[in-house]
Amino acid sequence: MARKILLVGDNPFHGVSHFSQERVRARNEKILDPAGAVEIVKKSIENGADGFMFSVSEMTLDIVRSLLSPTRELRYYAIVPAAGDYVRLSSQVGTMGLVTYVAKQTIRSKNVAAIANGVRGVLLSDMNALLKAYLGYEVSRINNSLGNRGKLYSLMLHELVTEMAMALDMDWLIRTHIEYLTKRGIKPGFETRNFSYLVNKLRKWEISTSNIVITAPFNALGYQMNPNRGDCENALRIVPEAEVIAMSILASGYLKLPEAIDYIKSLPQLSGVVVGVSSDKHARDFGILKEALEN
Repeated sequence: MARKILLVGDNPFHGVSHFSQERVRARNEKILDPAGAVEIVKKSIENGADGFMFSVSEMTLDIVRSLLSPTRELRYYAIVPAAGDYVRLSSQVGTMGLVTYVAKQTIRSKNVAAIANGVRGVLLSDMNALLKAYLGYEVSRINNSLGNRGKLYSLMLHELVTEMAMALDMDWLIRTHIEYLTKRGIKPGFETRNFSYLVNKLRKWEISTSNIVITAPFNALGYQMNPNRGDCENALRIVPEAEVIAMSILASGYLKLPEAIDYIKSLPQLSGVVVGVSSDKHARDFGILKEALEN
């Protein structure tokens, strides 16, 4: 059995808690400090983390630039869009203002393919072209930050987009995402809180899971494992070829690390875990996690 990949998650840096807003407010001042976030990620890597999973924003791209090292290759898993950033921007400038902003940023990226797809999408009302233009823009942002010292491993659709595509039977969106990134040597991925539903949809649409990443909750309490823990575990067994990354392994603090480790070790089909960190103690826990999952 291959060793599980250990990833640092960025939710705490954005003030995100899946448990309560009170918890966010209690630690908000500390976790939103960019310099502090960089040090916490670096310490996590020193203690055994293999890479960084992040929503693409200027703050996280700054973190990425600070992590680049010619001596160690890290795995970068990016999530787009950064839903919170776009919601905030939309509330300030409106929907058309948001579209204009993205269009201007695409042009500034100097990504010829993204610009061409964007023009085609607007002129022909081609949703596939518009999606490719957006993905090209985000890939360009990330690659500009990585330079020649790192490589984007996977680009995942944010859970809001994934769930929308499933609910509205937008298989074209899933197919376009997979096709576009696969051609560029980047693993296409999906973040979801409805793992079994996504697996069933992919099978119904006859979309192969052999070259995709899926990030979804897995924990002993079944927290956020929709519709239930049993269905998610059964779905995991029927897609052994997919790279499945477990998130929420601590059930937002309800579980202690040893309990989380015991459960993750019982699911050999999992390819890795992602854990959000907001303190030095959390960073040091990667050493415990690494040793336990390797033994």
